[in-house]
Order: sequence, then C-alpha cells, then structure tokens
Amino acid sequence: MSLEKRTVVISGASGGLGSALAIELAARQTNLVLLERNPEKLSPLLKRLALADESVLVHPVDLLDPAGARAAAAAAAARFGRVDVLLHLVGGWTGGKRLVETPASELEMMLNQHIWTSFNVIQAFVPLLVQNGWGRIIMISSPAAGRPAAKGGPYAAAKAGQEALLMALAQELKGSGVTANLLQVRNIDVKAEKVSAPTPENSGWTTPDEMASAVLYLLSDAAGVVNGTRLMMTGGQL
Repeated sequence: MSLEKRTVVISGASGGLGSALAIELAARQTNLVLLERNPEKLSPLLKRLALADESVLVHPVDLLDPAGARAAAAAAAARFGRVDVLLHLVGGWTGGKRLVETPASELEMMLNQHIWTSFNVIQAFVPLLVQNGWGRIIMISSPAAGRPAAKGGPYAAAKAGQEALLMALAQELKGSGVTANLLQVRNIDVKAEKVSAPTPENSGWTTPDEMASAVLYLLSDAAGVVNGTRLMMTGGQL
C-alpha cells in the first residue's frame, strides 16, 4: 500500500497528535492540507516538515462556520485535484463540575468543538472522498462517550454525539470505498514519554506515535473492510 500523492486533510494539525501524523504522512510523500484557525501555530511544524510548497496547503478556517469548511474543501480540491483522507483531530475537554453547577456555556463549547466541527467537515469533505471511490475518515473519541464519569457530563455528551455522527456516516458509506472509524483514547501523552511498566498514574495513556501507527493501519488497503469501528487504545482501561 502506498499513500504517495494521496491528499490528506488534518484538522488541528498543530497539536501533538496532528504533528506526529503530519510527519509520518509527509515521509510517505502525501499531499498535506493543514487546517487551523490560527495558522501561525503551524510554524514549528512546517519548519520541521520542510516540504515543498506544492506538497502542502495551509488553510485558515473556523470549522464552526459551514461556509468556511466548504471553502477549505474547495481550496484543497483546487490545489491537489482530489481529497482522499480526512483526519479530524479538533477537540478539547472541560469538566470538574457537577451538572447542576455547570454553566450552559461549557456544554455549548463542548458541543461546538466535538459535534459541530465534525458535522461541518463531514458535509464539506466527504463528497470529495466518495467522488474518488476511495477514502478514509478518522476521528478521535473517548470511552467517556459510553461511560460518562461524574463531573464530566458536557464532554461525555459531546463525544457521544460525535460518535453517533461518525457511526451513522459509516453506515451511509457502505459500498462506496470510503470508510469512517474512531480511535478511542482516555488521555494522549503529548510528551510521548514511554515507561518500563504501567503505573496507576500512566495506565491507559496513549502516545501520539502509538496513535499514528493505528491511523496508518486504517489508511491502508488492508483496512478497507474496517468501517464503523471504535478502536480502543486505552490499555484496557475504561
């Protein structure tokens, strides 16, 4: 399987996972479309990638804006002629309060970050993947979507909604050559520090490199039959 010249869209590319994936995919000679609300955050990554201009497109976009998401998709298609992969990594967490103490603004923030950005990128980019007859869509979720913790209601609700969108999409994509899957993680170790043995403090943590390996598998032709899957990467921790 070769990803050479495939066009990969990464939202939230400046984060630890987005950067790790961009580096892995650049090494496989893909075209990269990096989406960020503030493109200046991508400067360290772009320096590290050192890609030719014809291989990378940085597009500033607020993915809460449906028109902005569609414009980003149009820009990607205009630059590279096609879009093959959508890695939607935008997210965030808020919590620590009981529901009766939680401001409505915090729930709104979680729904925006996890559900509305997902909905908008699906509507903007998925038609381009279906048009190719081949494509991969991957988003990041959490076991909290199905097992909410106390003082984490808004995050859990938003992740559950995001998962529902992607699982419905997977059913709608059957037979199209395009797959949609989730990686479930509890915590991402952005420092990517490996330890000799798990402890109560680090058990269930997942590194960007570990997640990148899973993503590369899901992008492969061998994973063409993997669709609508929640791939749990928590070391068995729920």
